[in-house]
Amino acid sequence: MTLSVLGGLGLFLLGMVLLVDGLKALAGEALRRVLTRFVRGPVSGIGWGALVTALVQSSSATTLATVGFVSAGLLTFAQALGVVFGANLGTTSTGWVVSQLGFKVSLGAVAPALVCAGALLRLLGRGRGAHAGMALAGFALLFLGLDLLQAGMAGVAARLGPGDLPGGGPGSGWPGRLALVGLGAALTVLVQSSSATMAAVLAATASGAIDLEQAAYMVVGQNLGTTPTAWIAAIGAPAAAKRTALAHVGFNLVTAAVAIGILPWLVPALAALVGAHDAREAPTALAAFHTTFNLLGVLLLLPLVHPFARAIERMVPDRVPHATRYLSGALEEVGPVALEAARRAIAEVLRGALALGRRLLLGPAPPSAAAQLGEARQALGEVQAFVQRVSRGQQGPAQVARQAAWLHATDHGLRLVAALKECVDGEVARPDRSDAVVARALGAVEAILTAGTGVLGTEGAYAGLAAAAGEASTSLAALRKRERAAALELAATGALSASEALARIDALLWLDRLAYHTWRALHHLSMSPHPDEAVRAPVP
Repeated sequence: MTLSVLGGLGLFLLGMVLLVDGLKALAGEALRRVLTRFVRGPVSGIGWGALVTALVQSSSATTLATVGFVSAGLLTFAQALGVVFGANLGTTSTGWVVSQLGFKVSLGAVAPALVCAGALLRLLGRGRGAHAGMALAGFALLFLGLDLLQAGMAGVAARLGPGDLPGGGPGSGWPGRLALVGLGAALTVLVQSSSATMAAVLAATASGAIDLEQAAYMVVGQNLGTTPTAWIAAIGAPAAAKRTALAHVGFNLVTAAVAIGILPWLVPALAALVGAHDAREAPTALAAFHTTFNLLGVLLLLPLVHPFARAIERMVPDRVPHATRYLSGALEEVGPVALEAARRAIAEVLRGALALGRRLLLGPAPPSAAAQLGEARQALGEVQAFVQRVSRGQQGPAQVARQAAWLHATDHGLRLVAALKECVDGEVARPDRSDAVVARALGAVEAILTAGTGVLGTEGAYAGLAAAAGEASTSLAALRKRERAAALELAATGALSASEALARIDALLWLDRLAYHTWRALHHLSMSPHPDEAVRAPVP
């Protein structure tokens, strides 16, 4: 009996892990595109957050994507709150899947064949086919686990009944009911999966081990049990992650209070509505209760979303305005989202480097120049390491190409920073504007740096900027080659001193390096972030 319960719970957890990993790999890019293109406010955020979470069966994946986009400036925190509320609503879909397909249809009979088919797809397939196979195998394991869990719970029901547990029944008191809430929360914290707790409670309800009202209190506790995990995950994370975790905690506390307050009236009403006159229909009523009290929480907090967002932003201020605030270790498992965050980080570092380069061309280096360049070099190194860690072993061709492009961009960014540092440290003399040839090259480089400073970070502007920088860099390279030979000839005839000729050549070489590395970094950042567009091989 005990082994059946534990084994069923373990199989369900394994199936959920495989299902979520497979669905995340399949829908990771769709996740990025939906959240960046279609979320326009809290209301649309709720709708899309619920839909995406129901499709990928993971509120954490939706929440992590939201954290990345808030950090990157693609979503406001108020919009993100809508997505978080929607994710909490969407995660209730698991209860419907389990109650309808696990207990009514009972897919356990065909689950072994589905596991075999999914495993073959995972082993023999490539790309999306392999991810689909993993999701299918995970889906089938859910129902194998449910069958085992249900058999174990039937043994429990033979020894224990609702009367042996606290809570439930007309004569029960609040201490017993709150004990059930605590039990549901403790189980969720223990197994680290609200879906697994929901499955266990549904199986116990279907077997008659607990009654519907007792199960409802445990489901409220299951909702609360996700809050410690969210808060622990936010420790040491960027401010956006801490704010999102706090919003998640606040939402669950509000919905739990609402649910406990109306539960004695809501559960009987839902049971009557779905015709839950026996244990067989009780899982449907329980799934309806889970969705209903989360929906009530959303409706209650939606009018207060903007004040709620401002209050959380004041409680958790963003004290780290550095580009690497976009990068969170938790995002590494959501490849397309992580790569978008990395691209934003690279763009911010480059924008600062180009602004500093423009100042160096116009006048003396500011006192903070060396520190700025040191921070830029460190940030680009962190981005490189972050990109290399993203979704190892799960990349499709488009994601691999983007990862390579981002690494190329950081490499050229580091070389650009090194060139600027040579000027700050005095290893390279600042170009002499009184030299007409150098002045012409300076004008071309200033134009590139000025355009990059103004445009970088603007969505969709990289391609045009990269093309203009490429033309300027090519022209400057031709000018450098031509004027190098001319300067040496003038030095040979005495028209220029040797030091003047070498100063001109050094200035042109340095300016050519600035233009070239700026162009190549922009070129790689301009690569399409969408897999349905042509995948271009990165150019060194």
